[in-house]
Amino acid sequence: MPPARRRPSAPAGPTWQDVPLAPVVLVRGQETVLADRAVARVASLVREYGGDYEQTVLEAATYERGQLETIASPSLFGEHRHIVVNGLEAMSDAFLDDALTFVGTAGGEVTDVTLVLRHEKGVRGKKLLDAITKAGYPVVTCEVIKRDADKVAFAAAEFRAAGRKATNTAVQALVEALGSDLRELASACQQLIADTTTTITPDVVQQYYGGRVEATGFRVADTAIAGHSAEAVTLLRHALETGVDPVPLVAALAVKLRTLAKVAAMRGRGGASAADLGLAPWQVDRARRELSGWTPEGLATAITAVADADAEVKGEGRDAEFSVERAVLRVAAARGH
Repeated sequence: MPPARRRPSAPAGPTWQDVPLAPVVLVRGQETVLADRAVARVASLVREYGGDYEQTVLEAATYERGQLETIASPSLFGEHRHIVVNGLEAMSDAFLDDALTFVGTAGGEVTDVTLVLRHEKGVRGKKLLDAITKAGYPVVTCEVIKRDADKVAFAAAEFRAAGRKATNTAVQALVEALGSDLRELASACQQLIADTTTTITPDVVQQYYGGRVEATGFRVADTAIAGHSAEAVTLLRHALETGVDPVPLVAALAVKLRTLAKVAAMRGRGGASAADLGLAPWQVDRARRELSGWTPEGLATAITAVADADAEVKGEGRDAEFSVERAVLRVAAARGH
């Protein structure tokens, strides 16, 4: 019996929602929405800690030697000094040296200076990152949210934090319409929270983002997978006319077909859960319904068509819009064959 698959462990350390105040806080990762929130939370904690404070924002790439020491010097008016440094992945040697000195002498208790460091990717400054971790300062990891299930969880948490009710299908519709950009998704959640007072339903989402829901790549993909070629092409042309790029449209087709292929492969094999497939339960249920009318040969044909279109819209073809329309037609035609 094969060993059970282990789920990836959650990143160690606090999240953006519960990062504590400390002399030094490191925010790592490329999900800028979450990183921005982590930085904003630390600033709010500084305000709670000491009232008025003086904030200075620096860029690590253009940092000049001695700036940290100068900024951290006692304020004329006794204000707390709060320093935010962006772009550690491109830090200058001068910043690396000065930051190592600061981290080594900051101590374990918050006094009158706090330092927040943002590092998106790469290993530049690893010595500094290791020193921060070894000293026990908070490290907030903000990895890019890629899976639809995680985006649904993010949006649901936005509504829950605001004390608002949103149905699962409403949250799913919102993610399908706006989930390609987490900042846009977060903004949409906040707009619905601000503009409505009742439970957020699919009708509410349709009212605010109907055009996006109808023209989104996932709506095009859903219609093509259902075998409705004429409707799929109509939705596709509308999406293209409103400025949607062919690349994410092809990506939406690929995501839908990969989901169908995953669920189809698990048919008749016991013990597989949604988590094993890297999907949310609602995605598995939906895929099972959508698989009606699909054969293994049809899926293979559709996947090949989308793979060809993906290469073409990324530079190998002359007309990206023609390539994605041809792929939509081939996917729709593959159902039932």
